[in-house]
Amino acid sequence: MNILYQDESIFAINKPSGLLTIRDGYNPDLPTVKSILESEFGRCWIVHRLDKETSGILLVARNEAAHRMLSMSFENHQIQKIYHAIINGIPQAKDFLINLPLKIDGDRKHRTIVDQVHGKSAKSNVQVLKSYEKYSLVSIKPESGYTHQIRTHLSYFGYPILGDKLYQKPKYPLTELIGRTALHAYQITFMNPLTNAPMTIQAGYPEDFQKTLTALSL
Repeated sequence: MNILYQDESIFAINKPSGLLTIRDGYNPDLPTVKSILESEFGRCWIVHRLDKETSGILLVARNEAAHRMLSMSFENHQIQKIYHAIINGIPQAKDFLINLPLKIDGDRKHRTIVDQVHGKSAKSNVQVLKSYEKYSLVSIKPESGYTHQIRTHLSYFGYPILGDKLYQKPKYPLTELIGRTALHAYQITFMNPLTNAPMTIQAGYPEDFQKTLTALSL
């Protein structure tokens, strides 16, 4: 687990795929971001989460004041996050907005679903960074932060994320290009609780993500 930045108030880490953010109720002994940091640095506070398979940047507070400030910033949509994903298909538009209301835990598989009646407003801004023969590398900037928002939006729009077993479309069978959901939290912009100044941090691609892009370029 690579620490990208640290000061007296926060850690910014590049979380690897496969590592939990917080303890799993069914497997409490599995390592987590929180347990690893606390074993070396003492108590810390999780501000937001990434899915187990999702890699990338994660902020962790080192004191209660920083936790309150960052939590309030997230609640007020003052923190901007950018994700990169490898998707099935090639969108016709280079830039587009997915504006579809979402309902958390909406079906028997506990997936987030698009629900025009009971769903809550959710928007994801998508930009195509590069297209390959059958796939695309895209940047996603969510305006809200619901569970599985990006995965649900892209799948419903017809471009499921490569390797996403839960939201995969039947016409896009799983491949051996990558063994997990190809979603990476690439960048975050926020107000640093210690300096009260804006800060942007980026997290480089992990090896499996980069190898997949290299394979697609061949």
